[in-house]
Amino acid sequence: MEAPNVPATADIIDVVTTTQSINYTTDSVFYFYKDEHLTFLYVLFALIVFGNLLVIIAISLNKTRNSRMHIFILNLAIADVSVGLVNVLTDIVWKSTVDWYAGNAGCKIIRYCQGVVTYASTYALVALSLDRLNAIARPLSFSADKRRIKVLIGLAWALAFVFSTPMLAINKLMLVNDKWQCWIQFPEPWFWKLYMTSIAVVLFFFPAIIIAVCYIIIVIIIWKKTIMRGASVDHTTQYVKKGTPLCGARKAVRLRDCVSSSSGVIPRAKMKTIKMTLVIVSVFVFCWSPYFIYDLLSVYEFIPSSQDIIALSTFIQSLAPLNSVANPIIYASFNTKTCVQFL
Repeated sequence: MEAPNVPATADIIDVVTTTQSINYTTDSVFYFYKDEHLTFLYVLFALIVFGNLLVIIAISLNKTRNSRMHIFILNLAIADVSVGLVNVLTDIVWKSTVDWYAGNAGCKIIRYCQGVVTYASTYALVALSLDRLNAIARPLSFSADKRRIKVLIGLAWALAFVFSTPMLAINKLMLVNDKWQCWIQFPEPWFWKLYMTSIAVVLFFFPAIIIAVCYIIIVIIIWKKTIMRGASVDHTTQYVKKGTPLCGARKAVRLRDCVSSSSGVIPRAKMKTIKMTLVIVSVFVFCWSPYFIYDLLSVYEFIPSSQDIIALSTFIQSLAPLNSVANPIIYASFNTKTCVQFL
């Protein structure tokens, strides 16, 4: 006897990215609820919450906690720890009980909150990238413009709340093989294509494009400043003093040398924050791209449906929250002094 149509994925991030509905047999509907995956979620939860709480505490105890970069990193850590508490913890409970016990209202509210923290984590990176661009493009007015911090962070969270509103309508309680599940159900298959494409654009491709444009502009600005600096000292000789790198030789000026001093093209501290942000963004793309590539291929029926595919889907979905695990590690690697003092 066949079970009713249910989503192919019911995992951590399916709050915003559940794929198409397909038919399952009774034995295969909950095939992906495995002890191995539950163990993985426990480890994931511990790493996300513990790592980001350490970042929040470290920044709060730091004397420079009111610096622009620390405020943005603090906002990112709050969003990431929320991903662990709202998304991963809910998934652990659900996979342990299999049945959904929070009722239809709880289904809609919890799914909405999961969407908010997921979007907030993503758009916190967009806000951070825009701030780094502003730091390079407008260095003179940058430090004095504190209001921009509140605007960027507030806009990121506002977009998260707005983009998550469909979750209140499309998530509902369904009885699947005598077990209550909080899933998304659409009347026609083409709704899934529209839904998945929209989510991929809003949650991944659009933010990734904005971030990419920011860093392309940053590279162009640094390159132009390097050329201008090289031209201004083209016929002069700079003497190395106290280990300061030699910049402005007649040949092409190496960007690495010019940015290694605060008197160079870009202050060292500012370049450090740009590098850290770039690494964080790169990890974001690395963690999310397999998920969206797989789900888009799946919803457009380029991937056949089978029990093995269901298991693979569950694993791929688990890669996305690794972004929230990696961010505290990246922060610690770029702020070793702060971490040593904290420990």
